[in-house]
This record gives sequence, structure tokens and C-alpha cells, in this order.
Amino acid sequence: MSWPALLVAWIRTLAERPQQTEDLLELVKSIGNLPHEINNPLSTIKLNLELLAEDFADSDDDRCRRNLNRLRTLLDQVQNLQDFLKEFRKYVGSGELQLTEIDLRLIVEELTDFYRPQAESNHVVLRSALPDTPVSCCIDAGLIKQAILNLIINAAQAMSADGELLLRLSADADRATLEVIDTGPGIKPELRKKIFEPYYSTTPGGTGLGLPTARRIVRRHDGDISLDSEPGKGTRFAITIPLAQPRTQIGSAVL
Repeated sequence: MSWPALLVAWIRTLAERPQQTEDLLELVKSIGNLPHEINNPLSTIKLNLELLAEDFADSDDDRCRRNLNRLRTLLDQVQNLQDFLKEFRKYVGSGELQLTEIDLRLIVEELTDFYRPQAESNHVVLRSALPDTPVSCCIDAGLIKQAILNLIINAAQAMSADGELLLRLSADADRATLEVIDTGPGIKPELRKKIFEPYYSTTPGGTGLGLPTARRIVRRHDGDISLDSEPGKGTRFAITIPLAQPRTQIGSAVL
């Protein structure tokens, strides 16, 4: 079991002991600072490895070339660790939400335009289906974009060439629903309970934090994520969050 998985298991153990709630809260605060404390020395290590690599880069000596390859391997591992810390920081992030009322159609349009070149390079067709009327929600736009993008990337990685990815937005009386639907291989029933577990990943090199982070962000907005999948027919993730409450007008005043 990796150290992140052990850490999660330890937190869950503490959470099951009410008398240790204060210890748990203190631990959570400490964990939030870990990525910053670890990344500082990592950045120094990375810089020095890059300088060493530059010294070996122009040499024709066989020993220097071997050392250069080793340095490049070390640099790749440092970068992998920094990428993991970045995702881990997003997952444990608990800062105050910066809520603004925004039309979710704008979020979907922005993310579709942003990710379409990447989808096309992987021969995946990315489409969106939006309602004609605004779908206004009080959200932290940056975090919701991150959650949706995590679902888009997860879906795109699951598909082979000629796949299709659809972002469909709708609303009922009090909630907005954003569906991320792919034509990938689907998820086996026995794996669906694991898909939101931290550090569980079926993608080589994946951190296993993308989907747990997305769900955590959505739940902080009093929403949730559901999963519907059938092997061989694709997968549908659905984000639901509350609509913004309508403002009450009295005379000419707006409350």
C-alpha cells in the first residue's frame, strides 16, 4: 500500500473515534500544508538536476551520456511527484468558496472551446447541448470548471479514436444537471464503487485523484455526482447542483 493510501486509511480510522476529532482536525490542517513544504525542496532539486544535465548535454563521452540519461530519468520522477502534489493539493483544498451567480452555459462553452483541440488531436468528437434559457447557479467558477474538466479528461482518456464526448446541460425546478457522456468501453459493475476512491486509477500514470476531487468540489456546492455505465456502451457522469435562488422584488427594490 502506498503512503497516500496509508494516510487516507489513518484519517478514516481517526474519524471513527469521536474522542479524537480534535486530532483529526489538526491532522487535516497539517496535510493541507504538506504539498507546499515538499514542493519547495523538490524545486531546488529539479533546478540542480537541470543544471547538471546541461553540463553533460554537450559531451560525446559514453559515461557522460549514461549519466545524462540517469539525470533525465530523475527529472521525470521529480516532475511526476510535483504533478501528484499539485493534484493532492486540489483534493485536500478546503478554502472558502468564492461564490458568484453565473450561467452554467458560459462555463460549458468555455470548457468545450478549451478542450476541443486536445479532443481533436486524439480523434475524439466533442459536442455540447445547451438549453435556450440561462441556467444560473451560485458557484465558485474556478472550482466547478476544475471538476467538469476532470470529468472531461477522464472520459477522453477512456475512449479510443473515433469516440464521441457530449456535454449536456439541463435544469428542472431547483437544480441544474450537467452530463458528461462518452462512448468509451464503460465501467464494469465491480469497479463502480471504487471509481471515486482516492488513488484508485485504471489509467497508467494516473494519480487517482481526478474523480474524487471532482466529487468533493461538487459536494461543497451542495451537489453530487452520479455514475451510469454499461460495459461496451459508454459512461455517463451527471453533476447536479442547486440553481440560484430568484431574487424577490418589492416595488422597485430588489432584495
